[in-house]
Amino acid sequence: MGAALARAAQWTAAGSGTGTLKITPLNESLLNQIIKFVEDFSTRHPREAAFVFREPLEWKTQLGCSVFGEGYEINGATVQSEAKGKDGQPLLLLMASTLRVRSFDQLSSLLQIAMEKKLKEAQTCLEANRDPIVKILGPEYGTVEGEDMSMLHLLDKVKKDDDPETELKMKIFLLLHQLDLQLLNSSLKHISEDIRLNPAAINNEVNLLKNFSGKGEHTVLESLEYTSDYTFSNGCRAPPWRQVHGEICYLVIKPHDTDPLYITCSTAGVFLNGGELKGKDDIDYERKSDVYEDIVTFLRERSPRFVENMAKQEYNFFKEPTYEKNYQRMEVVDAKVSGQSQNLYDFTEKNVCEKVKSSAARRRSIDKKKLEPSMKWKNTGLSASHSDKAAKKDTEEEGRSSTVSLKIKKKASGISSESVKIQPASKCKTSGRFEHVSESSSETEEDEEQPVHHQEGNTDLPSEYWGIQKLAKYLKGGNPTATVIALCSMRDFNLAQETCQLAIRDIGCLEVLINLLDTEEIKCQIGSLKILKEISQNTLIRHAIADLGGLQIMVKILDSPDKDLKCLAAETIANVARFKRARRTVRQHGGIKRLVGLLECISVGSTSLTPYQAKDTEIARCGALALWSCSKSIKNKEAIRKAGGIPLLARWLKCSHANILTPVVGTLQECASEPSYRLAIRTEGMIENLVKNLSSEHEELQMHCASAIFKCAEDKETRDLVRQHGGLQPLSVLLGNSENKQLLAAVTGAIWKCAMSGENVSKFREYKAIEALVGLLTDQPEGVLVNIVGALGECCQEPINRTIIRKCGGIPPLVKLLAGTDQALLVNVTKAVGACATEPENMMIIDHLDGVRLLWSLLKNPNPDVQASAAWAICPCIENAKDAGEMVRSFVGGLELIVNLLKSKNKEVLASVCAAITNIAKDEENLAVITDHGVVPLLSKLANTNNDKLRRHLAEAISHCCMWGSNRVTFGDTKAIAPLVRYLKSNDPSVHRATAQALYQLSEDPNNCITMHENGVVKLLLAMVGSTDEILQEAAAGCIANIRRLALATEKAKYG
Repeated sequence: MGAALARAAQWTAAGSGTGTLKITPLNESLLNQIIKFVEDFSTRHPREAAFVFREPLEWKTQLGCSVFGEGYEINGATVQSEAKGKDGQPLLLLMASTLRVRSFDQLSSLLQIAMEKKLKEAQTCLEANRDPIVKILGPEYGTVEGEDMSMLHLLDKVKKDDDPETELKMKIFLLLHQLDLQLLNSSLKHISEDIRLNPAAINNEVNLLKNFSGKGEHTVLESLEYTSDYTFSNGCRAPPWRQVHGEICYLVIKPHDTDPLYITCSTAGVFLNGGELKGKDDIDYERKSDVYEDIVTFLRERSPRFVENMAKQEYNFFKEPTYEKNYQRMEVVDAKVSGQSQNLYDFTEKNVCEKVKSSAARRRSIDKKKLEPSMKWKNTGLSASHSDKAAKKDTEEEGRSSTVSLKIKKKASGISSESVKIQPASKCKTSGRFEHVSESSSETEEDEEQPVHHQEGNTDLPSEYWGIQKLAKYLKGGNPTATVIALCSMRDFNLAQETCQLAIRDIGCLEVLINLLDTEEIKCQIGSLKILKEISQNTLIRHAIADLGGLQIMVKILDSPDKDLKCLAAETIANVARFKRARRTVRQHGGIKRLVGLLECISVGSTSLTPYQAKDTEIARCGALALWSCSKSIKNKEAIRKAGGIPLLARWLKCSHANILTPVVGTLQECASEPSYRLAIRTEGMIENLVKNLSSEHEELQMHCASAIFKCAEDKETRDLVRQHGGLQPLSVLLGNSENKQLLAAVTGAIWKCAMSGENVSKFREYKAIEALVGLLTDQPEGVLVNIVGALGECCQEPINRTIIRKCGGIPPLVKLLAGTDQALLVNVTKAVGACATEPENMMIIDHLDGVRLLWSLLKNPNPDVQASAAWAICPCIENAKDAGEMVRSFVGGLELIVNLLKSKNKEVLASVCAAITNIAKDEENLAVITDHGVVPLLSKLANTNNDKLRRHLAEAISHCCMWGSNRVTFGDTKAIAPLVRYLKSNDPSVHRATAQALYQLSEDPNNCITMHENGVVKLLLAMVGSTDEILQEAAAGCIANIRRLALATEKAKYG
C-alpha cells in the first residue's frame, strides 16, 4: 500500500506542510479499492484483523460521537471502543476531532459506520499516514525506494523466532503487499486508458459550440465565454497555481433552460465548479459534479434544451477549398435494373483512382478546422477521426446540401428521373430518444458506448474503403438508375467486414441509405435495406441508425404491401433493436403491433409449401426475429401480449421448420420470465411442442426450448406437464453434450426446476441423470454449476439419491465449491451439502474434508441468502456428527458469530440461526458459551414476530436454552413469555408443538407461571392436551401441571 501511495496516487504539491490527495478518477479508484480491502478484512482474515498496530493510525475525522453505537463507550466528546488491547488501551479512541485506530477490525467497523463519508475518511487517514505500514507493523517494514529487502529480513526472523506474533505480522505484510501490487496494476491500467484533454482540443470544441450559440429559439446555448481573456504560452487560461492541478481554463455557459453553469476544463475532463465568489474577483475551484469527457457530454447531462436543439441542427460542414474534379461522366447503358449488379469501376477511367489519391494527399495539408463537422454529426457517431479527413473526398459538397437530385415515384411503366428534395434523416428524429422511460432493469442491454475504431492513416486504408467512397458520389447525386446500380455495386463488397461498414458510416452514406427508405421507389428501398441489414451487425452502425431516425421509417415500411420489403425491414429492426433505446423507439411508434401482425399466416403447420406460402412463412420468421430482439424489455413483453402475440406464437410452435421455430421459441423463452406468459404457455398447450423440439437436430433450438422450460418450470403444473409429455428423458440425454456450454446451462437449469417435484426426481434417477450431473461438477462455468448443484440439492431430498451421490464421488467436489464466491452458487451448494449431511456416512466425508468449517465461514458472507442457507446446512451437520459438541467448539469465534447473527433483519436468516442454536444448545458446554455471548436477550427480542417459520424455530431454541443456569428466569425478565403464549393461537401445528415445549421448560420458574396464567395460557393449553400429537400433549399437560402446583403451593402457604 505504501508503494502505491508513493508512486501511483496523485498528490498535490506539498508547499508548506504535507501534500494532499487530489480528487481525481484515479485516486477515487485507488481509495475505493483500499476501502473494499479494509471492509472485507475482518471477515476474510479474522485472526489478522484482531492484530493490534504498533502505533495507532491518527487523523482528524469529520465523524461525530453520535454515529457510534453498540460496541463503543461514549462520554461527552470522547468515544472509545469496548474492545481493548493487551495493554488495556481501547483499540479506537476519538477525542475532540482526533481519531486513533489500532486494528483492522476497528477500521472495518469505522468504515461501515462512516457510510457515505467513508471516501473522505479514507482520504484524510492516508494523507495523515503517508506510509501506514510503518504504523501498523513497525519501521522495519517501511516502504523504500530501490531494492526492498524487508521480505528477506522477515523470512529470516520467522525462521529464528518462534513468536506467533511474528508469523502474524508476516501474513499481514504479505496481504498488504498483495494489495500494493493490485493498486499499482489498477493505476497502470487506468493511466493507459486515460484520454487526457489539452488546450487545443478544448479551444476547438468551444469555437464549434459558439457557432451554434446565440439569441433565438433554435440555438443550442445562449452564450459560452471564457472567464479570462489572457492565454499563457502553453495555451492554458487558468492561473499557474491552478495549472499544477491539471486545470486548463474556466467557462461560463448560459443554457436556455438552466441557470448559468461555471465549469472547469482540466486534463482529466470537464466538471462543474463552485462559481464566482461573492465580493471577490475569483471563483470557487472545488469540484461539484462528476468528471465528463468533454463539454458536450457535460451539457447533454445538464440541459435537456441543449439536447433537443442539437437534434434539430443540420449536418453542416465548414467551407473548404474546392478542387477541380475532372471525373469522366458515367454513362449508364439502357438495361434492366432489377437484379443488376454491375460494378461502377467498369464505367470509369483508370485515372480516377489516381486523382482520388492525389486529391487526398493535397487535403492532408489543410487545417483540421476546415473539415471538422458540426457537433451534431460528431454526437451521432458518424464522423471519422481527424486522421480520416482524406477519406471524405468528394462528400462535403453533397453533405452541405439536403437536396439530392433524385425523385423516385412508383409508376406503371419505368422510373422517372426528375429532381426532388429528400428530407434529411435528422428531421425524422423524435424526442423519444431523450425520454426518460423506465425499462426493464433486468433486460440484457448492449453497451451504449463501444470503442470507436478509427483508421490510423490514409495510406493504410484498404482498397474497399476507396471503392465505397467512389460509389458514394453516385449514390448521393445520381439519377434513379445510377442509384440502384450503386446500391447493387455496394452489395458486391464484403459488408460483413468492419472496414466496409465504417466506410459507409464515415463518408455519410448512412444518412442517404435511410433517406432512400422514405422514397416511393421499391427497388431503392429494397437495395438500401439489404445493405442496412448487413451493416447493422456493427454496434456503432446500430446506434447511428437509431440516431438518424431509421427505426421509425422501418416501422412504417412494415405496412407496405411488398412482402420482400417487409421481410427486410423486420430483419433490420431485429439487428438494430439490440439496445434499450432502440427497443423503446420500436414500441413507441407502433412497431410491436405491426410485427405481431407479420405472424398471421394460413400456412402454419403445412409440410409442403407453395411459393406463396413459403413467402408468408419467411415474413413470419423475420417478424419473430424482430420480436425476439424487442422482447428483452418488460414493457415490450406486455405490448406483445396485448397485441395478441401469444396465440400466434403458439400456432407457429407447431410447425416443423427449424428456421422459424428458433426465433419463435427464442421470443417465448425471453417472455417466460413474466408470470402471465408462463400461464399462457401452459394453458395454450405449448409445453408439448417445447418438449418435442428438445429432440431436434438443431442445438440452438434445443437450447431455447430448454431455457423456456427452465423459466416455466417454476410452476408445479408445468413440471407435471413436462413429465407427462416425456420431456425428462430428452433433458437427461442432453446432459451428454457437455461441449456446448450454453445448451448445457439451459438443460441443467430445466432439470433443476423440474426436480422440485418428487415424481420427476424418481424419473431422473431412472434415466441416470443424477450420475451424469455429478460427473459435470468439475471444469464447468459458474452459470452451469449453479444449475447442476441446484438440481443435486433437489434430488438430495430423497435418501436413495444421497447414497447415489456419495457412491459417485459427488461429495468432495460439492464441498470444494463451498470455497467459491458466486452468491447463487453458494446458496445452492450449501443446500446440497446440508441435504447430504443428513446421512451419517456422508457426514463423515464432509467432516473429513473440513466442510463444516467452510459452512461456518459462510455465515460471515454479507449476502443474507448465503447466511441462511449455510445456517440451515449446519443443522444436519451438528445432528449427525460423531462428536458434534467438540467439533463446534473447535471453530474459533464460531459460537459468537452465530449468536451475533440474531441481530439480522432478515427473517430467513433468523429462522435458520435459531434452528442452528437449537442443535448447538444440545451440548451443555456450548450452551454455557452461547449464554455468555448473550443469546437469551437476543432470542427474547425476536419473540414479537408473526412469521410462523421463525416462531417455530425460535420456540425450539428457547426450549433448549432453558437447560442452563438461570436462563429460564432471564427469559422471564426479558419479557419473552407473553409473546410465546400468543404463538398458541397460530394455525401451524408445528408452532404449537415447539411453543408448548418452550412454555413447559419456562414454567419451571414460578414467576414465569404467573405471567403465563395472566396471559391466558391455561385455556389454550387445555385444548391441546387432547391433541393426537403425543409430544404436544405431554408438553401442554406438563406446563398446566407446573402452573397448578404453584397455585396449590400458594394456597397452602396462605391458608395452611
